[in-house]
Amino acid sequence: MNELSWTYEEELSQKGYVRICGTDEAGRGPLVGPVVAGAVILPVGCMIEGLNDSKKLSEKKREKLFDEIIEKAVAFGIGMATNEEIDEINILNASMLAMRRAVANIDPSPDFILIDGNVSRGFDIPNMTLVKGDAKSPSIAAASILAKVTRDRMLIELDKLHPEYGFAAHKGYPTKAHMEAVKKYGVLPEYRRSFLGFLDKE
Repeated sequence: MNELSWTYEEELSQKGYVRICGTDEAGRGPLVGPVVAGAVILPVGCMIEGLNDSKKLSEKKREKLFDEIIEKAVAFGIGMATNEEIDEINILNASMLAMRRAVANIDPSPDFILIDGNVSRGFDIPNMTLVKGDAKSPSIAAASILAKVTRDRMLIELDKLHPEYGFAAHKGYPTKAHMEAVKKYGVLPEYRRSFLGFLDKE
């Protein structure tokens, strides 16, 4: 099943769950900035045209969907874990922390969580994981868009402060140009120190 459909949400609805939330993160791979998570409760069956895994959409399309998701959501939350937290507890634990923070920012609180991926840690609400959930569940797809757009906007702001690093273009991912810029201009406070192993290989 690689189609976005309401199957999971509808099954949970039939079991009596009312506020079913999807959560996903953006920014596990970049060298810089926080990992950002979105959490969204959509009305089951809600139509949002073009909703898909955020990675498959253009920046312009994601921005348009971001506004529509916020408008149609029953509730949504954004959470993040900083670059310092990533260095301290590792990226997987930081991603989980960002998701838990996003869910905690939802009011009213969800009664079930659909989590993208295959790991669930520290949630005190009934939940299930869904591998490639952002391509299966509209709730997770919506969360992935909120996370990705929020993080991209932060990198665009960082780009205004430090244009020589090219953040607006690569969004912090370890492209060749980005790694060359780090070698040339140095390590900003926003960098994840644990991700900069390539500097030791010089």
